[in-house]
Amino acid sequence: MIISGDISCGGAKSSLAKLWLSDMDKYLQSCKTEFWKNVFRAELNYILPELKGAKDVLSVGCGPAIIEAGLAEHGFNVTGLDISEEALNEAADSIRTVAGSAENMDFADDSFDAVVYIASLQFIENYKQAIKQTARVIRYNGKLLVMLLNPESRFFKEKTGNPDSYINRIKHTNLKEVERAIAEHFSIQTEFFLGIKGQRIFESQRPNLASLYVIKGKKNGKTNRNCRKNGKTRDGFSAVGVL
Repeated sequence: MIISGDISCGGAKSSLAKLWLSDMDKYLQSCKTEFWKNVFRAELNYILPELKGAKDVLSVGCGPAIIEAGLAEHGFNVTGLDISEEALNEAADSIRTVAGSAENMDFADDSFDAVVYIASLQFIENYKQAIKQTARVIRYNGKLLVMLLNPESRFFKEKTGNPDSYINRIKHTNLKEVERAIAEHFSIQTEFFLGIKGQRIFESQRPNLASLYVIKGKKNGKTNRNCRKNGKTRDGFSAVGVL
């Protein structure tokens, strides 16, 4: 479930919080199923070699930071950024958590060796501003890894048929537009990844079967000073929900 914005009315905010906590509980329960354990394991195993040589890693839209906990177990210093404090409260103690917006990151320039977006960038309203902020906080020669949900995949089409799926709150489905925006700040490589058919998980780079489109970037120039923080964010996000 994607949580964005706030409700100033106390009663409404309380009702929203109760609804969110209910969805978080459903999400955490679904994460315990063998299927999602296998998905997270496959994603973690993909990410680990891509982050070789990095130490300080930022995960944007981390939610309860399940995969991020795996990164921490492998020796990375992981910071998880999410708009939802409730989601961050579920994160492992090994993760440094920061409540905030991707579009207005409260980090100094050149703070991280790598930044990852695990199926979260497409849920950010102003994703181009988030990318600018990402370029600002990554160090020279730093790495960017963006996992995008692939709208052409069988997995995506099945999930959008479920009204309770968080995927229905996706804001950006044009992968080439996202790719071009990232290429303005990073040298990039792309590939499809993670075939899913029903409960079966397998290697596939076929667009109709691969659930993810991965953009791998490298920051090979000096920090663009235009990437500095500039004003308030238009929207917040938390890429957590009933899968």
